[in-house]
Amino acid sequence: MAGYITYWNQEQIKKLQRKKDPDNGPITVVFGSIHTKMPSIRSVKVGDVIYPVAIDCGDLCIVARLPVENIEPAYKYLCRELGNWCDALVPKNVEECLTEEESKCFHIPRNPDFKPHKCHQVPFNCCSETAATGTHGSSIELRRIPKEMLPKLLFGPTKSKQKPLMLDENGSPKIVSVSTKIRRLSDETMEYFDSFFENI
Repeated sequence: MAGYITYWNQEQIKKLQRKKDPDNGPITVVFGSIHTKMPSIRSVKVGDVIYPVAIDCGDLCIVARLPVENIEPAYKYLCRELGNWCDALVPKNVEECLTEEESKCFHIPRNPDFKPHKCHQVPFNCCSETAATGTHGSSIELRRIPKEMLPKLLFGPTKSKQKPLMLDENGSPKIVSVSTKIRRLSDETMEYFDSFFENI
């Protein structure tokens, strides 16, 4: 089992926190795409854990924890859960591979409100490619990591390549150090992240 962080930008966080209908979870899906705004999650496997993170007022925040139970093309997830393939990459001749129920969503207007859903179930990028899903996700909220802990947190594909995040002169993480791609957590860093969810 491995842990990964993926970055949710301020625009996405504001959508989740909208006053009229905030999305507090539980988180059920994390999308990956072909663009750095919503990085690819191809390296994630069933059994891994994804932690969306954000930077708020200079603090690194763990937004949620999602143990991955299934990985599938984003369009299949969106057809099933939203009744619509909004913002998904759809391969050519895809309708030949769909079930009867899934194929219905290709013949209706592209309306993200076709089925009731939560804000985080809609990709915040027009080119979502993959959906990692699970039924034991946490609530969605900003869990702040103290700045003094940041130099101790290590990320990288292997032990020899693990490094801390790049920090600015105020000790805040630079956005470039958490965005553009998903990052694997060291075992110790994953243990620390999980400590925020001990009461779940």
